[in-house]
Amino acid sequence: MIHFPAISQSPLWALVRRLLAAVVLVLLIVVVVYLDRDGYRDVNEDGLTLLDAFYYTVVSLSTTGYGDITPASESARLVNVLVITPARVLFLIILVGTTLEVLTEQYRTNLRLTRWRKTVKDHVIICGYGTKGRSAISALLETGFDKQRIIVVERNPSVIRQATAAGLVVVEGNATRSAVLNEAHVKSAKSVIIATDSDEVSVLITLTVRQLTAGQVRIIASAREAENAPLLRQSGAHHVIVSSATAGRLLGVSTSAPPLIDVVEDLLTPGQGMALAMRSATRDEVGVSPRRLDALVIALVRRGKVISLSEKAATAIETGDMLVYVRDDRVSSAANSEPSR
Repeated sequence: MIHFPAISQSPLWALVRRLLAAVVLVLLIVVVVYLDRDGYRDVNEDGLTLLDAFYYTVVSLSTTGYGDITPASESARLVNVLVITPARVLFLIILVGTTLEVLTEQYRTNLRLTRWRKTVKDHVIICGYGTKGRSAISALLETGFDKQRIIVVERNPSVIRQATAAGLVVVEGNATRSAVLNEAHVKSAKSVIIATDSDEVSVLITLTVRQLTAGQVRIIASAREAENAPLLRQSGAHHVIVSSATAGRLLGVSTSAPPLIDVVEDLLTPGQGMALAMRSATRDEVGVSPRRLDALVIALVRRGKVISLSEKAATAIETGDMLVYVRDDRVSSAANSEPSR
């Protein structure tokens, strides 16, 4: 089952809106009947008062129709045909508005599902919406990735509600099942991020994704224990992030060199100051040493392999190289904050 981002609407406001519509409709018909009160006849034959107009309106719109007040003149009967009868239908529609809203919502959901299936492509699938999954999504959004191209696979109902409330599309189910991943259009995905709390489950998901995509979709998996990282790579993961080992190294660095933690956090948080970024080398940069560029290049990516600047292969930039550099986000942030003149 696919869950789309929740459209926030207060149930109380929906009820008040319908009640106001019903009251306005009743008042409108009361005015129409009272203005033409001489054309109506009641059993007492003493004419219609304002209260009688309210009474006739309510029993007519609710289709009760006791018959003690009837339209006698041609104008009153014409008003009943052209005004009161359509108003009666509209009043009934308001009364059964909840049912109609449910049907409308089902139609809207089916329409959104059809459109989504036609347009979903080059998206990122997040398996697991826990702490790691939410952090991964935050990092994607901070780099400008479109939220509509992020699909969460989750089976916990309460977590699903949190994800849809955050504006994300969610596929409900177990990510180890092929049917669930196919529902998320895994074959046309750009990458799959596996952020579960169990290494065993991560291995099963990795195997399933590799089998469905024949290794054409990039798989990034997280592992709680370092000893499970080789198993994830053998299962088909292109990159493995060991959460416990990474956290442990940061804890050790914070003890021996506390300022380095601030630098690492700054690098990993776009918009805060320094940030890691990657771009393609330009024609003018081919053949030039990366150390001579204005940008602070820290590594090259050549044919999918990371090359440190200390290696001989990094003495000159080649065609097709990707440059990993440190970007100053404060410059762009300051430019965006300046008022336009």
